Amino acid sequence: MKVLILANADIGLYKFRKELLQVLCSENDVTAAIPYGEFAPSIEELGCKVVDFPVDRRGTDPLEDYRLYRRYRKLIAELKPDAVLTYTIKPNIYGGMASRRAGVPFIANVTGLGTAVENGGLLAALTKRLYRTGLRGASCVFFQNRENKRLFEEQGIVKGRSRLIPGSGVNLSVFTPLPYPSEETGIRFLFVGRVMRDKGINELLYAVRALHREEPSVSLDIVGWCEEDEPEALREAQAEGAVRFHGKQANVLPYYNDCSCAVLPSYHEGLANVMLEASACARPVITTFVPGCRETFEEGITGFGCEKADEVGLLDAMRRFAALPREERAAMGIAARKKIEREFDRKAVIEAYLQELSSCVDRKKG
Repeated sequence: MKVLILANADIGLYKFRKELLQVLCSENDVTAAIPYGEFAPSIEELGCKVVDFPVDRRGTDPLEDYRLYRRYRKLIAELKPDAVLTYTIKPNIYGGMASRRAGVPFIANVTGLGTAVENGGLLAALTKRLYRTGLRGASCVFFQNRENKRLFEEQGIVKGRSRLIPGSGVNLSVFTPLPYPSEETGIRFLFVGRVMRDKGINELLYAVRALHREEPSVSLDIVGWCEEDEPEALREAQAEGAVRFHGKQANVLPYYNDCSCAVLPSYHEGLANVMLEASACARPVITTFVPGCRETFEEGITGFGCEKADEVGLLDAMRRFAALPREERAAMGIAARKKIEREFDRKAVIEAYLQELSSCVDRKKG
């Protein structure tokens, strides 16, 4: 079988779908059309061909989006795949349109609603309309949380087959339970992700600076990169000793190993991969109650939650965590690992893809 994968970044494809690529490449001819970045060579090592395919994932120029659609059409005509897998908004919409136009079965994965939909207004209405067109005729649409699935179904954006999957899942043999740190030098919170407003970075910097002033041994490690202009508060927090900024890292396991708790005060997620990885490493988590985050923890058992965009609520959650005895913090981490084992094994995601791929190709042959 020839499988074409459309995505907007190489990092997500490799970090969260590596095992799926390995399984697909073992028995199929697989090509990924993605912007060629630092993880592209690693994807090629898995046996997957990579086509350098730039995608302006945050652009709103309709002419540029139309060109993207035409480029997808041309690519599909050249490669003649038996099935197409799409991830994230623009590949889902324009890759879906191009696949349907070519008569090729496609499976879309809604990895989250995105800022355009979450913020409402005219852009949200337009994005939903485009999604309705792009997903029409999909062999299956995967959703990573129930609320996204319900929204798309109630508003008629998806009318065909759809399935709920446990996000991208976690490779439980890679993200294994780590001994809880001694905390001799203090409690270390950890943020992993893009440094941007919608990930709650402003609230997090406020909270950790306030907590650091109360207890100087409390600090925050940030692993990621600035998606937007670097916040002035980030530079100030580093100068105060409240934050250590490590930039993008190929391997996050050492940071999970050293942290007491992972924090992600995000405004919206498909399903928060960082929370799943940290929990799999037996670390408690603090996140928001929004869809895609609230599914990843159990209040007071594996971590704490707060409302989105609520800096005081986040500070309170972090303060409550810091006030616990170390033994209770460690026990939260053990409970977090058990939750991941029960609900978020990546093998379930791979199996869902194999089932739907087999089904959609069989239907085409039939």
